[in-house]
Amino acid sequence: MKKRSKLLLVDGMALLFRAFYATAPTGQLMLNQKGIPTNSVQGYLRHLLLAIKYRRPTHVAVCWDMGKKTFRHALFDGYKANRPAPPVELIPQFDLAREMTDAFQIPNIGVEGYEADDCIGTVAGKIRDIADVSIVTGDRDLLQLLDQHTGVDLLQKGYGRYRSYTRHAFIEKYGVTPRQFIEVKALMGDSSDGYPGVRGIGEKTALKLIRQFGSIDRVLEHLDLLPNGQRKKVAADVDMLRLSRRLAEIQCDVPVDFSLKGAAYDGIPDSFFEKLRVHGMRMVQYDLARMTWPGETDAFGKTSS
Repeated sequence: MKKRSKLLLVDGMALLFRAFYATAPTGQLMLNQKGIPTNSVQGYLRHLLLAIKYRRPTHVAVCWDMGKKTFRHALFDGYKANRPAPPVELIPQFDLAREMTDAFQIPNIGVEGYEADDCIGTVAGKIRDIADVSIVTGDRDLLQLLDQHTGVDLLQKGYGRYRSYTRHAFIEKYGVTPRQFIEVKALMGDSSDGYPGVRGIGEKTALKLIRQFGSIDRVLEHLDLLPNGQRKKVAADVDMLRLSRRLAEIQCDVPVDFSLKGAAYDGIPDSFFEKLRVHGMRMVQYDLARMTWPGETDAFGKTSS
């Protein structure tokens, strides 16, 4: 029986933002020779390298948001409207992060009008029959993609620390299936994404309702069975509830140009080391030196002396 490939799918924007806010409070600002900040990119690369070391994939790809507007903004004007503009120190690092990913010789994936989540969901769905997928992110929304061949590693505070979920582990923890998590999100809303769901319904109540009824449609069909307070809240926000469900669901039919062959990973290429030198990314160079062991082939496919 042929051994299944192992694809690591990385939520690039989530890692980049996390790296920025991890260093922003300290006031640490690393500039390369051109005066471009590299804090976030170096933190992103550190996350990427540690994820590769942790999962030891045969294939790797990184997904990105592309542009400010997506189909969700067309559905709801308030989508992510409460989010501030990216800090000025972060803006030039978006292109630099993708440049460094190119130098790593792994694909940068992004489609205008869609989020990185949608690209991740589409790629995972395309190859689930031939590969096991590990998704690295800081976004719980991606838990809805869990299935027999797809796992999610949620970043925890610091570097190289994850809360790892399988489909089974998720069901044990929450008492609903990953797909039902979409229904939960629709009921409770998402303040960071700016959609309210049903006002006055939090995660605890949302989980209880979906465990009991299975879906939003079933909840609406059985409003008479809800306690008076919950019934009034749901009945008052039916239209927003249905819209929130559309906003919460990751789209898995994005026109993504992806082939598993093109994402093959066989160790860190020389082009990456050269780019580190060009951009003066000493923190990553230091990390790489600490991640190798004399006399053995490390997780990156390089044998150290």
